Amino acid sequence: MTIAIRIAHRLTAGFALDIDLALPAQGVTAIFGRSGAGKSTLLSAVAGFLSPEDGRISIDGTTLFDRASGTSLAPHRRRVAVVFQDARLFPHLSVRRNLDYARRHGPARPAIGRFDAVVDLLGLEALLERKPRTLSGGEAQRVALGRALLAEPRLLLLDEPSFGLAPLVVAEIFEIMRRINEVEGIALLLVEQNAALALDLADTAV
Repeated sequence: MTIAIRIAHRLTAGFALDIDLALPAQGVTAIFGRSGAGKSTLLSAVAGFLSPEDGRISIDGTTLFDRASGTSLAPHRRRVAVVFQDARLFPHLSVRRNLDYARRHGPARPAIGRFDAVVDLLGLEALLERKPRTLSGGEAQRVALGRALLAEPRLLLLDEPSFGLAPLVVAEIFEIMRRINEVEGIALLLVEQNAALALDLADTAV
């Protein structure tokens, strides 16, 4: 099983992203590179937020994007979930309703009991009735991970999830990602500046 990513896309007048990757569709792949190297652009292309000038993206033989054939699945049809640095929770909804939104609007319907299983996995029970503005950075990231899992993705993209968090909280988030990979069996594509933690977690590095 493979995640195949071939992208050619000009970002600025002086820099073009040109990559050709074949990654395992399981485990954790960490993506490194200096600022401005195109890491977040790569995630955006896989998620469907960016349409590359040329290339092809597929997961396990399912084509998500192919410039030659004109194929480009909408983001909500790709079964690819993204967790950003800033969590991006709906501020007017409680944690429970943020999680339930993903369950009701995802491309695949979760199994009965799935909500409770995700809440238990991420330790969210005590947070369910709170609003995002009352959460710490680590708590918000856990909720964002829960919302992503309830969308039933086959691939989880994480864009620098440790950004702005205290070291102890970062270690907790990385341990949670390890559990997600082990328990859920979902492939993770991780962009991360903390090389030591990322390499400790990753099965593959780019």
